[in-house]
Amino acid sequence: MDPKTDLKEQIHGLGRRARAASHEIARASTRQKDDALLAIAQEIDDAATGILAANATDMAAAAGLDSALKDRLELTAARVATMAGGLREVAALTDPVGEITDLRYRPSGIQVGRMRVPLGVVGIIYESRPNVTADAAALCLKAGNAAILRGGSEAIRSNQAIAACIRQGLERAGLPTEAVQILESTDRDAVGYLVAMPEYVDVIVPRGGKGLIERISREARVPVIKHLDGVCHVYIDDRADFDKAQRIAINAKCQRYGTCNTMETLLVAEAVAVPMLKLLGPLYRERGVEIRACPKTMAHTPGAKLATAEDWGAEYLAPILAVRVVAGLDEAIEHIRAYGSQHTDSIVTEDLSRARRFLREVDSSSVMVNASTRFADGFEYGLGAEIGISTDKFHARGPVGLEGLTSQKYVVLGDGHCRE
Repeated sequence: MDPKTDLKEQIHGLGRRARAASHEIARASTRQKDDALLAIAQEIDDAATGILAANATDMAAAAGLDSALKDRLELTAARVATMAGGLREVAALTDPVGEITDLRYRPSGIQVGRMRVPLGVVGIIYESRPNVTADAAALCLKAGNAAILRGGSEAIRSNQAIAACIRQGLERAGLPTEAVQILESTDRDAVGYLVAMPEYVDVIVPRGGKGLIERISREARVPVIKHLDGVCHVYIDDRADFDKAQRIAINAKCQRYGTCNTMETLLVAEAVAVPMLKLLGPLYRERGVEIRACPKTMAHTPGAKLATAEDWGAEYLAPILAVRVVAGLDEAIEHIRAYGSQHTDSIVTEDLSRARRFLREVDSSSVMVNASTRFADGFEYGLGAEIGISTDKFHARGPVGLEGLTSQKYVVLGDGHCRE
């Protein structure tokens, strides 16, 4: 058999098994799903040494990756424990499946409402981040979905070790092991087949670099939940509390560099630019952050480099920060509209009316007041582990948790009612 034909048939086989398993998971009780999640968490705890050993092998083979990808790939004992904790946290969340809302009587006497239901089969394609294997499995299972997971080749051993824990946990709970399947082929064509079989897959969630997501969006024949870039902003208003502004501006950039909710551009109101830049400049220098700045910023920030036009729309995922002085709120909003990616943007201000304007007029999936952009995360939002972040405007927007992995259907309750 031709290798490409054989690979296509393998992927379709995964899809058929996932579709069959999705029916069983959709009717599983909350208790069954939670038991499976707790069993998987225990398996991960018990297998932590083996998972770390597999990850160490992946890390050794990943010498050519950049620092941001290495950070996402690396597992530590704390990260493995967090992975298991995430499964337990999802188990503790309210099960959305079967919830009926907006039930109301119509003049005809029928009751009309909406019921939350699983999506079916979710395909997740991701680079590095082996923790996504556990996070995605947890959320898909709790929301009553089957999942097909395709991690990057750089994390293949880590993902296989975690996948073994998932299979064992599902088996212990009496649920089909095909409810979560790992696509282990590193052939580029495997992804193309996965995203083009709507008969088996209901939605695709890509998590990775811009190139991956653009490719998936271009080739997919099923709906895609995605975001392309995380060009996040913090705007320090001239009515900001300086202590809050300092803490937020440092945390949003420096708490972790390689994440999509890290601040990439700092906007500072002109009226407070001099004292604010003199305060923040040395703090960024101490942390090794390179500043790429507008001319007004450079005048008060020793060592800053002149920003290019490309810097304002850049997602660095590194200790590099674009800084611009703006006239005020209007110009800050205009800048975010022009260069932002509709991911996460924050204002630091003590002026309630300006805060409300920012919340209303900045069209991003997460908009914040007096808080670090690093909070744009499923755990921090109380969603449990997130499947990804969506900057689209349909179905799911922002961190996609349990509710984002379900849909709604109308239900009608009658008592022999017939339409006249």
